[in-house]
Amino acid sequence: MKTTDTKSISGGSFIIENQTTQNVFTPEDFNEEQQMMKSAVKEFIDREVWPNKERFEKKDYELTKTLMEQAASLGFLGVSVPEAYGGMGMGFVSSMLVCDYISGATGSFSTAFGAHTGIGTLPITLYGTEEQKQNYLPKLSSGEWFGCYCLTEPGAGSDANSGKTKAVLSEDGTHYKITGQKMWISNAGFASLMIVFARIENDKNITGFIVPYDSENGIRLGEEENKLGIHSSSTRQVFFNETKVPIENMLGERGEGFKIAMNALNVGRVKLGVACLDAQRRVTTAAINYANERVQFQTPIAQFGAIKEKIARMASSCYAGESACYRVAKDIEDRIEHFISEGMTHQMAELKGVEDFAVECSLIKVAASEDIQNCADEGIQIFGGMGFSADTPMESAWRDARIGRIYEGTNEINRMLSVGMLLKKGLKGQLDLMGAVMQAAAKLGEGPYMKEDDSKLLQEEQELIYRFKQLFLMLTGTAVQKYGAKLEEQQQLLLALSDLLIEIYLSESTLLRTLKNTERQGHESQKTQIAMVQHYVYEAHDTILKRAKEVILTLSKGKEQQQLLEVLHKNCAYQNPPDLIQLKTQIANRFIEENAYFI
Repeated sequence: MKTTDTKSISGGSFIIENQTTQNVFTPEDFNEEQQMMKSAVKEFIDREVWPNKERFEKKDYELTKTLMEQAASLGFLGVSVPEAYGGMGMGFVSSMLVCDYISGATGSFSTAFGAHTGIGTLPITLYGTEEQKQNYLPKLSSGEWFGCYCLTEPGAGSDANSGKTKAVLSEDGTHYKITGQKMWISNAGFASLMIVFARIENDKNITGFIVPYDSENGIRLGEEENKLGIHSSSTRQVFFNETKVPIENMLGERGEGFKIAMNALNVGRVKLGVACLDAQRRVTTAAINYANERVQFQTPIAQFGAIKEKIARMASSCYAGESACYRVAKDIEDRIEHFISEGMTHQMAELKGVEDFAVECSLIKVAASEDIQNCADEGIQIFGGMGFSADTPMESAWRDARIGRIYEGTNEINRMLSVGMLLKKGLKGQLDLMGAVMQAAAKLGEGPYMKEDDSKLLQEEQELIYRFKQLFLMLTGTAVQKYGAKLEEQQQLLLALSDLLIEIYLSESTLLRTLKNTERQGHESQKTQIAMVQHYVYEAHDTILKRAKEVILTLSKGKEQQQLLEVLHKNCAYQNPPDLIQLKTQIANRFIEENAYFI
C-alpha cells in the first residue's frame, strides 16, 4: 500500500493508499485569516442567533430572513462566490469553516443558510453562463436576493430524475413554459430566485432553469409545512403553471439537469456533514455544564460513571467528525488548485474537484448526521426529565438533528452510493482498485504491516486501520466476483460494506490528526486526543467486525465461509486491547474539568 503526497491525493484513494501526517489537514492548521473568520462567525451566532432560540421554535420565519440579511452584510453568504461576482472568493476550507460555525445554534438558520449558499447559489456558480453569473451571483452573495432549489416532487424523492414537471418551448422559441409541482422546498417563503428542474419533451434526463420568483408568472406557494424540527426554516410546496422562463435562463445544457443536481448535492453532502459539528460541540458543552451543576445523592452527576461514558462518546465522535471534515475539505481545495494549474477554469476545476471526492462527501454526510442525532439523544438523557422539556436546548437540538439523515439524499442512498461510486472509479481506471483487491487477501496473511515497536504512538490502531482496509477490499472483491453488475441490487450488502468504509475513513482521519499534532505540540498536550483515537478505533473495530461477518455469511458457504471468518477474526483482532472503561473515564474527566467541549 503506497504513500501519497498532497497534490496527488484523489477521491477514494484512502482505501488503497496511506497518507502521512504531513499531507493531512486538521482544524489546528487554520491560517490567521481562517481563525479571524471563525471568530467573526462565532461572535455573530452567539450575539444574534443563540439568544433567539426560543423564537426559532415558534415558527418565526421573519427572524430567519432578518438574520440571513445580517449574515449577508457581514459577507458570510458570499464566502465561496468568486470576487468577480461580488463574493469573497475564499477557498473550500474557509467555506466549510463558515458553514460549520454558522450552523450550530439552530437547525432553522442552518437550513436557510445551507439552502441559499449551497444548492441555491452553487448551481449558477458551477454551471452558469457568464451572463447568468453576472446577473444573479452579486444579488445572491449580497443578500439582496435569496435562493431556493426546486428538485423534489411528490413522486420523485431519492429518484430525482423521475420528476414530472414539464418545460415546453413556446411557439416563437423565446421561452419555456414550466408546469409542475415541487415539495419540501427550503427558503421558498422568502426566495427571490429558484433553481428549477423540469423535463423537456420526453428527454431521458431533466434540465435545470433559473427562475426569478414572480407570483404573477404562474408561481404559487403552498402553506408552510408543519415539521418535526427546523420550525423557522421556511418549507413550502411550489406550484408552476405555465411559468414563462426565457431560453437564456436554461442552466447548463439541455438534459444536464440530473448531473447538475447530483454535483450540487455532492457539495451539499459534505457541507451538511460539517454543519453538524458545531451543533455537536454546543450540545456536548451544554450536557457537561448541566452534569457539573446537577447534584444527586450529594454528588454532581458528572462524577457518575454512567454519565462519563456518555460524555466520552459525545466528545470522541465530534473529534472524529472534525478530523474527517477538514481532511477532505483541504483535499478538495488542493484538487481544485491542481486542476487550475493544468489549465482548467476555476468553474470547471471546482466542479471536478468536488466530484472527485464524491465518495468521501457521502461518507461524511452519513457519519456526521448520525453522530449529531446520537449526541443530542445522549444530551437529553443526561438532562433526564428536563431534557424532555422544550425549555431546555436538548429537545429542539434532537428534533432539528433528525432531518440531517434525510437531507441531501437519505443516509441509506448515500451509503449505497459510496460503495457504488468507489467501484465506478475503479472500473474507469481512476483508482487501481482491482489491483488492490487482488492483493488484499495476501496482505492480510503476511503478518504485521508495521514493525513492532512499543515506543511507536498508537501503533496498534495504525495496524488495525491498515487491516480494516485490506478486509474491505477483500470482501468487496468477493462481492463483485459473486454478483458482478447485479451487486447494485444487493442493498443490504452495500449498506454493510459502506459501514466499513465510513469507520475506516473516520478512524484514519482521527488518527492522522492526532499523530500530526503530537509531532508538533508534544505527547503531553495530546493525551486526551490520543485517548479519543483509541476509544474511536475500538468502537469502529466492533462495528467493522459485526458488519464484515454479515457480509461473509451472505457471500459464502461451507469451507470458504469458514476460511473467511478465520481471516476476519485472526487478522482484525486486537493484540493488546485498551482498557475501554479507563479510556472513557480519562476522556470524560478532561472535558468535565474544562466544563466544555474544548478541542
